[in-house]
Amino acid sequence: MATTYGLTSSLFIRRPRAEVFDFFADARNLEFITPPWLKFNVLTPSPIAMRVGAFIDYKLKVRGFPLRWQSEITTWEPPHRFIDEQRRGPYRVWIHEHTFIEQDGGTLVNDKVEYAVLGGAIVRRLFVAPDLEKIFAFRRERLAEHFGGVQ
Repeated sequence: MATTYGLTSSLFIRRPRAEVFDFFADARNLEFITPPWLKFNVLTPSPIAMRVGAFIDYKLKVRGFPLRWQSEITTWEPPHRFIDEQRRGPYRVWIHEHTFIEQDGGTLVNDKVEYAVLGGAIVRRLFVAPDLEKIFAFRRERLAEHFGGVQ
């Protein structure tokens, strides 16, 4: 079994949970919240019916190397949470849980990622962890830009 690592990210958005969840439920919005340096594109034709068992295909570049990625929706509980898991891609393990909690007149968006990489701890420390931090920082910035009223 591969050693797994964790990443968490949170953002409070002053918008109703249903509106925020609907934004995340549209897989095309991943292109908007992913940094341009990844050259990320959703390949699955629209509309994508989000549900347990849905597969979504992407292409991207990581450090200049073109990759294909496929994720499967393994949990779908609108408007509370969903989980996507990598089925094909750059990670040995990728499980990403998105939760949406109503609070203080807005929505707390939490991302929790469990992942494992080829090359183990050294590759993670030198390359993967810094890249993931940049990706999720960009994501928070784009969400703030899109929704306004974030903390």
